[in-house]
Amino acid sequence: MKPHYPILDGLRGTAAILVVIFHLFEAYYPELDKHPMHHGYLAVDFFYMLSGFVVGYAYDDRWAKGMTIKQFLKIRLIRLHPLVILGTLIGAIAFWFDPYKDAQNVEVWRLIAVMLIGFTLLPAPIDVRGWGETHPLDGPCWSLMQEYIANIIYAVFGHKMTKTVLWVVVIISGIILTVVAVDHGDLGTGWGYAKIKSKFIADFFYGPGAEGYPNVWVAPVRMMFPFFAGLLLFRTGKLIRIPMAYTVCSLMLMALFFFPWYSWNGFYEAACIIIMFPIIIAAGAGGQISGRWAKLCKFSGDISYPIYITHYPFIYIYTFWVMKAKPAPSTIVPIAFGLFIFFILLAYAALKLYDEPVRVWLKKKLMKG
Repeated sequence: MKPHYPILDGLRGTAAILVVIFHLFEAYYPELDKHPMHHGYLAVDFFYMLSGFVVGYAYDDRWAKGMTIKQFLKIRLIRLHPLVILGTLIGAIAFWFDPYKDAQNVEVWRLIAVMLIGFTLLPAPIDVRGWGETHPLDGPCWSLMQEYIANIIYAVFGHKMTKTVLWVVVIISGIILTVVAVDHGDLGTGWGYAKIKSKFIADFFYGPGAEGYPNVWVAPVRMMFPFFAGLLLFRTGKLIRIPMAYTVCSLMLMALFFFPWYSWNGFYEAACIIIMFPIIIAAGAGGQISGRWAKLCKFSGDISYPIYITHYPFIYIYTFWVMKAKPAPSTIVPIAFGLFIFFILLAYAALKLYDEPVRVWLKKKLMKG
């Protein structure tokens, strides 16, 4: 029987909660160097590494038992896509009723078109909010699109890769990740079409004097190294045994995310992903947990994906409210806390009332035979 890794479930929940807190702070601190949780967006890269590890754990041995690429992709679609549709639908409704948004006169056909495109997880060629996002109704969907790409690469090539080939992929993608991080100064991008500042990459590809490059190209760079490093970590079986692994690893993530912003920021964020995240995941996979802590890990792991994919439509409204109403911090804090509790409740409701029942139904319909 396969071992289970409950602490990894808990760490996925820790990272998701930190993302929510990061976004709540971001409304008041839009500039990353002034944001209290300077590196909170690295939770996305942590998700990718966890995903690579878990995909290897869950599916590596099933190819030899006859699982096909089509079957694998069906399984992953059933697991991921119901909440993509829910998050996008919530995003459309929230956008329509947002009293603070800049674009108050968006045509219904445009909103419906963006919503329908969002249901497919493809990047939208048209915008409604004016932020230049690839997924303007539910921003975090940009990272889910990369998760799908990672799963397709794994299904077609990754499951057949030897450790040597994986090492080559991981080393090359790690170098590219570092170059991009240092060039831009941070990795808090990849979600849209707007150009980002560039020290040398833009000049190399577009010629001297180029004004940056579209940040959407950072998205696959952020996905490739952590996902395949996670897969390699699983296949090497190198685990770390430490006491209180869940608590220690959660505190490590918090410390990394709250670390101050400084001049070598790009190198720091690359080091977080390339060095620290594998250590945290190896320690989480090697740790033991039971009792109430195990229940906490299960609960936080269960709501991690729902909270990640459903909270952001409300962050849009909250952010525009902070920007336009300019409330005092004493007013913002209780609203932010209330939203935090609401996001947890919404995630649990989405899981139990929608996601789990829909997945059961889809399995019966799509996985016959």
